[in-house]
Amino acid sequence: MMLSEESGNTSGEGGLDAVAQAAARAFDLVPAGISEGGPRDTAQRLVTDPETVERDLIKLVLTIVELLRQLMERTALHRVDQGDLSEDQEERIGLTLMILQDRMSELCDRYGLTMDDLNLDLGPLGSLLPRNDG
Repeated sequence: MMLSEESGNTSGEGGLDAVAQAAARAFDLVPAGISEGGPRDTAQRLVTDPETVERDLIKLVLTIVELLRQLMERTALHRVDQGDLSEDQEERIGLTLMILQDRMSELCDRYGLTMDDLNLDLGPLGSLLPRNDG
């Protein structure tokens, strides 16, 4: 698109067509994982298989539950460090979090998942859940 220096209008035949085409190109959506040079090595496509839909749904639900469990655990530890909880409350929260972790492990076993399977890779952002190393 060229602009006339004097008038500020698009020059040449079909100036508005060129603007429309440029706008259309600017708003073209590139599929996830595809760059102008082609597919990226790390791109993953959503694969839907009717035979694994139950397991995939369970994996998603358990991922969300695990994220919430870890957030609750961190909040509880922070509150303990701040001295906001009585001993009874600390014990109850600790027991609840341990039971929840046991249930998560049982569900993972039932559906053939590991806790690492629940940690989604968010590409350049890293993993969804903090790693529990050590």
